[in-house]
Amino acid sequence: MIRIENLSVAFGRTEVVKHVSLDLRDGEILGVVGESGSGKSVTALTLMGLVSDSARMTSGRILFDDVVLREAGKPLDRALYRSYQGAKMSMVFQEPQTSLNPTQRVGRQVEEVLRLHGTLTKEERKKKVLETFLAVGLKDAERVYASYPHQLSGGMRQRAMIAMAVILHPRLIVADEPTTALDVTIQNQIMALLRGINQKQNNAMLFITHDLNLARRICHRVAVMKDGHVVELGTAEEIFERPGEEYTRRLVEAVPSRMKRISDAESDRKTGSESPVLEVRGLSVYYQEGGNSLFSAQRKRRAVEGADFAVYPGESLGLVGESGCGKTSLSKAILGMNRRIEGEIIHHSVRPQMVFQDPYSSLNPAKTIGWLLQEPLRAAGALDRSLAMTKGDMEAAAYDMLRRVGMGEEYFHRRPSELSGGQRQRISIGQALISGPGFLIADEPVSALDVTIQAQIMELMRRLQREMNLACLFISHDINVVYKMCDRIMIMKDGRIIEIGKTEEVFENPREEYTKLLLKEG
Repeated sequence: MIRIENLSVAFGRTEVVKHVSLDLRDGEILGVVGESGSGKSVTALTLMGLVSDSARMTSGRILFDDVVLREAGKPLDRALYRSYQGAKMSMVFQEPQTSLNPTQRVGRQVEEVLRLHGTLTKEERKKKVLETFLAVGLKDAERVYASYPHQLSGGMRQRAMIAMAVILHPRLIVADEPTTALDVTIQNQIMALLRGINQKQNNAMLFITHDLNLARRICHRVAVMKDGHVVELGTAEEIFERPGEEYTRRLVEAVPSRMKRISDAESDRKTGSESPVLEVRGLSVYYQEGGNSLFSAQRKRRAVEGADFAVYPGESLGLVGESGCGKTSLSKAILGMNRRIEGEIIHHSVRPQMVFQDPYSSLNPAKTIGWLLQEPLRAAGALDRSLAMTKGDMEAAAYDMLRRVGMGEEYFHRRPSELSGGQRQRISIGQALISGPGFLIADEPVSALDVTIQAQIMELMRRLQREMNLACLFISHDINVVYKMCDRIMIMKDGRIIEIGKTEEVFENPREEYTKLLLKEG
């Protein structure tokens, strides 16, 4: 059905996709894996006719059922692509916050696909959207339908994007990191949904991911990309059981598992023997919702209820739970970004920082990477003159942090839009760490990273914790990442912390049924 022949794509003089040839048959799921910046997303966006105007096809062509959609040296036929996009081919994007219109309700945005490509009535369209929301795990479908994107959790936004992509059952679905922000239980539901649609409709899927475990579970064939090239292509079994290339072997070996735990002599510290860096006592967190005008009433919705815990110097405390359970709401309250609270939050550290889940929306798109990395240092100097640094020292610190998060000096003068999703995530981590905070909240800090960089960042964070005696609240939907990183773990469900204990104890002897389910599905 799909043929990509000798595709090369360049931005300016830099080729980012180099002579890529792939084919995709009806009913087939083809995985594309590789490190951030390897050309996976650019290949997909070029196929979909969505790559930016600054990109040039320098060679090759793309065919759909023998119809040439794109060819090097010829202008993009936008009218032809419009007849395919949405109806015959659709895409699930990597970052739903930047893909959804912040000024429109989510239900209306998903309905737009039905308005453009169908003849359903308004009532029929709403019914179809609600049914699709339920199918992708959005249980409170009516509330999601009436919500704006910022009123949903990261995982809920991702599921809304998936609903938009699958609602017309197109013959091709391009899924670019479709489960990045999802917890393991919803991730499994989404993968089952996509696989079910694939089997029932006999449609094809180009599945782009840095999560090799997912690729292994869902894909028939897998292409491995590196530096813009396809370096290996084969069945999922061949790629994961008998990889032919050294690069593929390194990717497979870097996958986090419960057999590989980062440990050090301080892992088994008695947390009660030190004064905590953070104390949370009886904390409940609320949001205002409803009220479409200045004169209509708003109601409080409780996102967190009765949270009690402490975080100690040098400790990583993991926080795990489904999307929408209150993890991010809790973290924002701790850092004072939501003051609608009851209970106590007591900080015993200075300059607490946060690594946000969505790096693209948290980095200023108008500034260079060097400027962004120096901003926390400028802010610290403005608040406390004793912390002020010279321009040269700040630049040196920014270059050093680039190196420590696995990026070269050439990124110093680039802007966020010129980086891949994983590279932006690394800049967010560097921005949080550069001022030497005593306490860090890491909200899905490695969710957008490929496995090799993920391992480097986790090792970096643990090393910095030892050097700086840094305390960390580590939020993740990936149970294996939490096992690898954290000394203790908290399980959260429906706004409540239902279980807390040392990581090994919780994994080996979980008390709650929900914890057992998370561990089983992860």
